[in-house]
Formats: sequence, structure tokens, C-alpha cells
Amino acid sequence: MATTIPIRPAGTAPLRAPGQGAALTALPPLSVYVHVPWCVRKCPYCDFNSHAQSGELPERAYLDALRSDLEQALPSIWGRQVFSVFIGGGTPSLLSAQAVDELLAMLRACLNLWPDAEITLEANPGTAEAARFRDYAASGVNRISLGIQSFDDARLRALGRIHDGAQARAAIDMARRAVDRVNLDLMFALPGQDPGAALADLDIALGYGTEHLSLYHLTLEPNTVFAKYPPPLPDDDTAAAMQDALEARAAAAGLRRYEVSAYARPGARCRHNLNYWEFGDYLGLGPGAHGKLSFPDRIVREARLRQPDSWMARAMARDGSHVAQSHPVDRGELPFEFMLNALRLKEGVPTPRFEERTGLPVAVIAHQIDAATRKGLLDPDPTVLRATPLGWRFLNDLQAMFLQE
Repeated sequence: MATTIPIRPAGTAPLRAPGQGAALTALPPLSVYVHVPWCVRKCPYCDFNSHAQSGELPERAYLDALRSDLEQALPSIWGRQVFSVFIGGGTPSLLSAQAVDELLAMLRACLNLWPDAEITLEANPGTAEAARFRDYAASGVNRISLGIQSFDDARLRALGRIHDGAQARAAIDMARRAVDRVNLDLMFALPGQDPGAALADLDIALGYGTEHLSLYHLTLEPNTVFAKYPPPLPDDDTAAAMQDALEARAAAAGLRRYEVSAYARPGARCRHNLNYWEFGDYLGLGPGAHGKLSFPDRIVREARLRQPDSWMARAMARDGSHVAQSHPVDRGELPFEFMLNALRLKEGVPTPRFEERTGLPVAVIAHQIDAATRKGLLDPDPTVLRATPLGWRFLNDLQAMFLQE
């Protein structure tokens, strides 16, 4: 059942950390994630909570359940400001303009949403419509994230995407006319791809003057079609060479790599995702959505039911059963959870952020910091928690050093 104990707004009395002597100086920033679970077709590499939908979406039932989900969560975030919203999926751009308008009006009515909040909506080029994008923007969406993946028709077919290169280009034009901020998702190390082809994709994206890119290495995730029937992929050395070449090309165009898969021009970093990586709080709404919320005496992880029909039915029951999991994060797990996120940032985070966001003194990870520094994986500067270039190359190994012993 969802937690219903109200928390103090930021700026009031200090909060006590989970069972510790340290005190949180303030609650972390709060974001909201809204999950739209439907898509036209499930991609063979996708392990997200997405469900192919034939016919019209059950928008009315979804919005009613979303309101119920939100209203039941309100006591857990009462009085807190929300500075970003991310509508992800699935394929949120399957929603009608009227549904997105109602969704955002609902969030504004129920939440203390900043006037200049970053509001992102994910879109599939195969479902892009210029009029719909304009209506999304009129409703308050100010950032669109396009799942391009590639501009090469053969690569797109291999990935099972529903769009082609021409539709990808058209969607970028539509998005840029609708909003000022557009992110393009690209993937590399695709079936049959070589470094030249990966760079060609990037060059097309850069030609649009985009401010933000997400460049993902295709991985074979468990319980996907690709995991069961692996396609021929570039070997590890070739994939690493691709990534190095992509990073250099993006940097030459003015987009700095600031996170493992994220590149941005100055001032264009994704505020919502930065909050994840800096161990901020986020409320997850919708089927399969995950959340992390801080309370005076604990940090809680939540997950909603994954199946859309089950989530809608249980959310409307208003008995908390739409929340599949809700549990405090164990004290011993907090250092790993914090470092798992923070070390993804190329610039790392200020060392005091560890205590601010976990309530634990940095002394609890002094041994791991020392060991990682001696191995050349962590920056020796005591004022920052930041991977060295070597540490970033072996990031999984570095993060694992902070697992509970």
C-alpha cells in the first residue's frame, strides 16, 4: 500500500535520516514520471513496460486511473514543489492532444508545479503529427524526446521500428517547430553497423542543430526477443571504437558528454534525468512506474503494478493495491544506490551531496573511496565524487565497489 505519512516541506526543520545520527539538510528536488504503457508494436530489443495496442487507446479509463493514482500519492509529497515532469512509455505520442491536455491540467491542479517546470513527452516518429505536437506544446509540453534510433532504413527494420528514415527527419522538423527543446535518441552497435554508419547517423542528427542527444549502446536485455534470438552485432572492440568516435564528433559540434549516454549543449541538460542521477526524489505514476521518495525517517522505493488493466482496476479501487511494492531502502544499500547514479555523471557530484541525499556521513564509504582512488578509478579530489577516465571506462567495476559487504 502506498505510504500516506506527510513530509515536511523543504526549508523547515532538518529531517532525520533512516536510523542514523546524521540529518538531511533539506528534502531533495522532486520530479514526477508518468508512464503511458501502450505502443503500436513491441520492439525486439525493448525491456520496458510496453504493450502493443490494437485499436483506440482506453484514454478515459487511463486518465481516471491516473487521477486516482495521483490523489492517493498526494499525502506522501504534500507541500513539495515539482520542478520537472516526464511523460514516458511505451509511446506517449499515441495519446490524443485532449488526453495530454487533461493529464497536464490534472498535474497542475493537484501538484505544486513550478511555472517554468521542464515538461518532457516521449514520441515515436512513426506516430508524429504536426498538429498534435503543436497541441501538446499549447498544453504545456516544452520538451520533446524523439526515439529516432537510426536514420538508416535497413537498421530500423532490423530494430523492428515502425518508422523509416524519412519519417524520422519529418518528426524532427515537426518537433522543432512545436517546442524549443528537442532530444534525439540514437542507438549504436546495431546489427550489421560499422563505425562509419554510426557516424553517419550522428551527422544527420547534428545537422538539425539539436541541443541534446541520447546515444545508447544496443544491449541484449533479458526477456526480449533479441535475447532469445540474438542478431549479429559488432564485437566489443568495434562498439568501443564507435562510442569514442561518436563522442569526439559530438564534442566537435558543441555537445559535451555529461552522462554515460547523454550529450548536451551548454544549458540544455535534461533537468529531469539529472535529478535521477543526483539521487533526487521522483513520484512514479502509471502502470509499472517506479518512484523514490524521502521521508523524515526513511527513503522509500515504490513500483506500480505493471499490467495496464490490473493497474487501472486497482487504482480505481483506491485501496493502495495498485502499488505492487513499497519498501524502505536499507541503510547498507544507500551508498551503492547513491553511487550507482552519481558516478554516471562525468563531472560527478560534490562530496557533501552524499550526506545531503542519504543522511549518512561520507565516512561510511571512506574505505571504498580510498580503495577506488588507489586503483585510479576515482578522482583523488576530496571535494567531489567523480570517476576518472579509467573509472568511467570500467564504471560497473567502480560502482560495484560500493555494494554492501
